[in-house]
Amino acid sequence: MKAQITSGALLESLNQRYATKQFDSTKQISEEHEHALLESLRLAPSSFGLQPWKFIVVKNPAVRKELRAAAWNQSQVEEASHFIVFSTLKQVDSDFVKKYIASTAEIRGMSTEALKGYEDMMVNFVNSGSFEHLQWTRRQSYIAMGFLGLSASLLGIDSCMIEWLDPTAFDTILGLENGPYTSVAAVALGYRSEADGTANYVKSRFTMDEVVQVI
Repeated sequence: MKAQITSGALLESLNQRYATKQFDSTKQISEEHEHALLESLRLAPSSFGLQPWKFIVVKNPAVRKELRAAAWNQSQVEEASHFIVFSTLKQVDSDFVKKYIASTAEIRGMSTEALKGYEDMMVNFVNSGSFEHLQWTRRQSYIAMGFLGLSASLLGIDSCMIEWLDPTAFDTILGLENGPYTSVAAVALGYRSEADGTANYVKSRFTMDEVVQVI
């Protein structure tokens, strides 16, 4: 049976969520909740199910300090309980597709031959001249970021999505510059500080009629 949450509880969580500007560094996310949040990333959807990403959980204080400098000194990088950097593949090649097919076949108890048509379709797609690898993988990462933000809010955990960072500097600090992945964005997770006045702002959103059209 699927786990269920009421629509009221969902909307309450979403209304409580905001881009946290100050975290209480004395409050830490539990191991149980950390596992659930990382699972929300692992279970996030992606086009074709290819998962062209790697999520880097940065716990080392010295590294966090360096990353803060490369994120225009945003304090959340250091103050938050957890800081996760989203990196994506610079290029999706046939070998990566084959890796995914092999993994899927093993998990589902199938032969790779049974998935050959699906593999060929994906290989043709990623090898097409119109396919912009990094642009596509970056878009995939935002799907996972949304999953993480929602999961955190349902657990009563605050978050701040951070795009305002220097990807090149992040790559250097994290040792990604010569590898297959590159930094895209990051998410700070933890619990809001009582000193964060923005937590009391009324949420500003356009009306339903302005953002939703029913045809």
